[in-house]
Amino acid sequence: MIRIRGRVRSLGLPVVWGAAAVTYKLTCPLAQETDLVARIVSSAVFFVVGTGLILHVRQSLMRELRQLRRVAGAAQNALLRPLPSRIDGLDVAAAQVSAERGAAMGGDLYEVVATEHGVRAVMGDVRGHGIGAFGTVAAVLGCFREAAHDEEDLGGVLRRLDRALARHLRQEHPASAAEEFVTLLLVEIRPDGELLALNCGHPWPYRLGESSVHQLAPADPHPPLGLFPLPAELPTVDLGYLEHGDALFLHTDGAQDARDARGRFFPLPAVLKSVAGDGPLSSQSVIGRISTALLHHTRGTPPDDIALLVLTNDRRTSLRGAGNCATSHDGPAVGNAPLAPRR
Repeated sequence: MIRIRGRVRSLGLPVVWGAAAVTYKLTCPLAQETDLVARIVSSAVFFVVGTGLILHVRQSLMRELRQLRRVAGAAQNALLRPLPSRIDGLDVAAAQVSAERGAAMGGDLYEVVATEHGVRAVMGDVRGHGIGAFGTVAAVLGCFREAAHDEEDLGGVLRRLDRALARHLRQEHPASAAEEFVTLLLVEIRPDGELLALNCGHPWPYRLGESSVHQLAPADPHPPLGLFPLPAELPTVDLGYLEHGDALFLHTDGAQDARDARGRFFPLPAVLKSVAGDGPLSSQSVIGRISTALLHHTRGTPPDDIALLVLTNDRRTSLRGAGNCATSHDGPAVGNAPLAPRR
């Protein structure tokens, strides 16, 4: 009933303006005249009526657009929910931007959760971007948030994600399921700083230390999820250790593939090296510097969705060999920052 009343109110003004124009044409003596002055007056009347109608329609469309953006923003916050600033002794920050103009979110996804097995993070990139990728992002993230706690190893988590994606594609994209896929990186950070990973067609992460940057690429990744069945065995890949003060930088390929007006790729390793050489690392500072550099490089219009995630080891004491005895130090939520992140 409320929506019907709103539609009636929105149509009321155009009807009144149209009725006024018709009444003028049928009843006003001046409208019946054919001389130049009468034509000018009649043209002015209909011009005013037409302009009023156009402005009214424009105002209604803008009001609906603002409402849609508010709904999309609420959906984004529910799906890519704000990450805590600290998770089990790790300093956390994230940023994302959609390549689709006006879209609140894109096809990139990320999440970080503290489990009894360690801190587990996922970074993914759904084929396509904008609203069309929303359902696939929801299916993958929803499954990860459950599987990360339930499964003992990352291989079990990945198999759960593969099954969830297959179900979603069969239900939502039956005609094009064979063409849909998701690149995915799973990372586990154990209490002693040991890094384990599984990679399905996604860019490998970087480890930032004091004045040093290393891309952790120990093996060829598996194919993206959705294209081929997973192998029978999924041994995790050892990425070494994240020492105190080191930062782990995860990203989607939109960051490394971003180009400037002359077609040059974004120099991600060089920018990371510059960030690492400027002193003690913090997740927020790394995100801020990379975000600003990306926006400057692409003039604020990246051609693809971009997601960034930084996990800095801020644990005060070494837990190497201590098992799963880390104490959680979760802080307040800082939100999912757009590029550049909100301060």
